[in-house]
Amino acid sequence: MIRTALYTGSFDPVTNGHLDVVRQACSIADRLIVAIGIHSGKKPVFTPEERAELLHIACSPVAKSLGVDLEIVTFDGLAVETARRYRASLIVRGLRDGTDLDYEMQMAAMNAVMAPEIQTVFFPASPPVRPITATLVRQIASMNGDVTAFVPPLVAERLRDKFKRS
Repeated sequence: MIRTALYTGSFDPVTNGHLDVVRQACSIADRLIVAIGIHSGKKPVFTPEERAELLHIACSPVAKSLGVDLEIVTFDGLAVETARRYRASLIVRGLRDGTDLDYEMQMAAMNAVMAPEIQTVFFPASPPVRPITATLVRQIASMNGDVTAFVPPLVAERLRDKFKRS
């Protein structure tokens, strides 16, 4: 039986922290669905198509090296419904600190009520990526700061390009 995991997020932009979760998820799954959440109330830096491209470029080598099938998709509903749609038995989440844990535990409990057949698995962030958030990366990039330590090289380049134009 193929074990499918779902990893959701806005990925605006994809960070080294996201890649850390992808690496860990690939260690327990045969197939990983990375699902980009589309929320009409948010004004992202990157379009869904740009985020999908960056995720594919950043995550494919990791998945391939571990023999995991990778799919990048978008969704605009509940994570558990997306998990069901793609026949995922696992939802994977990364934890940086206690604040993440509190929030993610609430989400996992709600998801368990709505979809008891789907397990949530938490991965602790590796120490080098623990402080990274997409929000902080966007703020640094918007002020022409150097984000190369926090994101894959292509993402850093695309962020520079985006904020040069604004």
